[in-house]
Amino acid sequence: MRIVDYLIAAPRGKDGGRSGDIFDPNTGAVQAKVRLGTADDLGVAMDGALAAQPAWAATNPQRRARVLFRFKELIEANMDSLAHLLSSEHGKVIADAKGDIQRGLEVIEFACGIPHVLKGEYTQGAGPGIDIYSMRQPLGVVAGITPFNFPAMIPMWMFGIAIACGNAFILKPSERDPSVPVRLAELMLEAGLPEGVLQVVHGDKEMVDAILDHPGIKAISFVGSSDIAHYVYRRGVDAGKRVQAMGGAKNHGIVMPDADLDQVVNDLAGAAFGSAGERCMALPVVVPVGERSLPS
Repeated sequence: MRIVDYLIAAPRGKDGGRSGDIFDPNTGAVQAKVRLGTADDLGVAMDGALAAQPAWAATNPQRRARVLFRFKELIEANMDSLAHLLSSEHGKVIADAKGDIQRGLEVIEFACGIPHVLKGEYTQGAGPGIDIYSMRQPLGVVAGITPFNFPAMIPMWMFGIAIACGNAFILKPSERDPSVPVRLAELMLEAGLPEGVLQVVHGDKEMVDAILDHPGIKAISFVGSSDIAHYVYRRGVDAGKRVQAMGGAKNHGIVMPDADLDQVVNDLAGAAFGSAGERCMALPVVVPVGERSLPS
């Protein structure tokens, strides 16, 4: 049994463990449940990651890139089914769901060029009798904690580059729409990625804290609210990890004096309320510039 399968299987223990509801956004009914993992579950995933990562790091970048090329082909071939799966849990319309996947795929396309990106540098004669060189090497096992609003794009942002660089990756997606991240991991295995290099663990704060505290995880990437981003950064740094914590991604809209106000009102409504305001580019504040003001 693959570890990905093991972590989404029925929980252990007589009480069945803790679980979370996955809602059907069309009806509000519970359509599935996801087991909320524990530190023990993370330990199982870490065992697999630590075992798989050294051989993956020793694989030359060209061979790693070929896996990502194959993953890209599989995403494109499965675009419709992935979009319907995403919509069935998140609630985006199919066109938006495809856009979610496509924007993640663009990062995978960039990662396919990793053999060039990983090239180091050499400077001869930087000082008297001194030459300088730099090398880019994988860290080991790294992790990503991703939000509800983009269940395909943001995981692919993170694991595509990390895996291309020779790391193993532990993904903790939102417990509210976890199926697409699991499906992405399955497609990576189908593309030829060795088992253990990419794994999905599920859970809430208990799993997040386990990831932040685990000594074997060298770096963490997070996208979410500002309050949780501060929490993740502080706890992760205290544990000696590299932390990338992105929160509070909202924007101000600037309306210039020569703007077409009818078009402005239409565009602002779409920017602020499209996708229920869940986009990081949503506009919570509009700032008119000059003497003209927006119509009431």
